[in-house]
Amino acid sequence: MDKELIRDAIVERLDDLTKPKGSLGKLEDYAEKLAMIQGLVPPRVRRKAVFVLAGDHGVVSRGVSQYPKEVTAQMFRNIMAGGAGINVLSRACGFDVYAVDAGVDADLPSWPRKGADGGAGFFSMKAVRGTRDFTERPAFTENEFDQCLHNGAELARFAVAEGYDIVALGDMGIGNTTSAAAVLVAYGFDPEIIVDRGTGIDDGALERKRRLVVDAVAARGPFPTPESVGAAFAGPEIATAAGVILGLKGTGVACMIDGFPITAGAAIAWKIDPTVTDYLFAGHQSRVTGHRPVLDAMGLEPVVSLDMRLGEGTGAVIGGFVVELGARIAGEMARFSEIAVSRAAAEEKDY
Repeated sequence: MDKELIRDAIVERLDDLTKPKGSLGKLEDYAEKLAMIQGLVPPRVRRKAVFVLAGDHGVVSRGVSQYPKEVTAQMFRNIMAGGAGINVLSRACGFDVYAVDAGVDADLPSWPRKGADGGAGFFSMKAVRGTRDFTERPAFTENEFDQCLHNGAELARFAVAEGYDIVALGDMGIGNTTSAAAVLVAYGFDPEIIVDRGTGIDDGALERKRRLVVDAVAARGPFPTPESVGAAFAGPEIATAAGVILGLKGTGVACMIDGFPITAGAAIAWKIDPTVTDYLFAGHQSRVTGHRPVLDAMGLEPVVSLDMRLGEGTGAVIGGFVVELGARIAGEMARFSEIAVSRAAAEEKDY
């Protein structure tokens, strides 16, 4: 169906619900966007999934994080066991969890594709064993970066085949706020705003991190294509997120992005194809200072702002649950045209 016809149909339906027009605010906006993505009125949410994309970063050797890179693999195992924050919130919000080894610098067991007993499903997509230190040379070769994009497209195809209506993206990777910041500074964002504390480094470490990013961007440039920025600075999880987003185009599946690192992946996809924002939702606004300016540039307003900075997809699943509420309102609420309630009376009521 034509997009304008879909928009007209969903607006008409929302206005026909037994409430004053617009009284459910953003929930109505989310229902409208979801209807446009799906080409369905009312929109529907049958199944939801979150991919927690994990990878390691060579730049960690520069002391940009409070934690060693080994924590990435340790937290990956915690997600697989069902004990992480993303597992708890996904159970509450109705998301299936899949942990994806996009490039962890460790040998991980071969877990099953489907999770059990509260744990996650598993995808082994190790494009690299961690990236190179981008202060010395590009993080990826061109082929390695392309492999991450391909792996993301494979995850998108899986999501479509499984019948997921919403896909949330989360990250796990020590040092990934540094890689994300370098990607975004290379795209022209202000390093004074974009480079933040990540896991909580002190003022001195923050200034070193900012200088490291600025110098690396100068050293690696110029960047003839959006992909060349990704190859120079992205982490495996950031690049794979870009691949998922690009792979979801035209599928009718909505994508919920999480915090700063995943938003950097979304920015890569957006630079490659600006139309991806048509099916993207920003799950939340992170406490990382550089997050909101990037969302603003892409024209995305965060669904919630809870002062979070955990990652893992936690903000994306919360935001996805709220978007689902909009779909449920559109699909399940009674309509004036179906019952004996005066629309005029509802409009005149002081809500």
